[in-house]
Amino acid sequence: MAVLDTSALLNWPIERCRGQIVSTLQQTELASVDEQRWLLIETLEMDWRTASPDQLEMVQDVASKTGDLPRLSDVDIDLLALAMANQTKLITDDYRMKNVAREAGIHVEGVLTTGGKKQWKWILRCIGCRQTEEVSNDAHRSKKDDVKVCDRCGSPMKLKRA
Repeated sequence: MAVLDTSALLNWPIERCRGQIVSTLQQTELASVDEQRWLLIETLEMDWRTASPDQLEMVQDVASKTGDLPRLSDVDIDLLALAMANQTKLITDDYRMKNVAREAGIHVEGVLTTGGKKQWKWILRCIGCRQTEEVSNDAHRSKKDDVKVCDRCGSPMKLKRA
């Protein structure tokens, strides 16, 4: 048994997905990305779950240590929490999810890729004064927006590899 990221649900043969653990948050995501595939998956016997607040908090702590938290979605965090709580492998091609999973001791396998084997750490760096700091648990989460504003000079802070 494994926790499947959306990339597995979209790309694996439908029978291979049967009985695996998935997040209830993925239902909306699947329906909007590929409605026909969602209709097929909806008919399967899947183990639909949602992580508890404590499980989510544990993942957020690990993701803030690696610096990946600002770029993880709610679905990503839920899937990581499910894999951690059930002590099972995570199937994903998302490099940030792989990075957090490895830091948390979760076994990871790719869907279509084998990349992302290096462990990275991310920090925040101001584009103005170049001040750096660790990524905190309360960092702004978005795939593209600035993570925070520099306390020293007011410029945007960007994620950079440490």
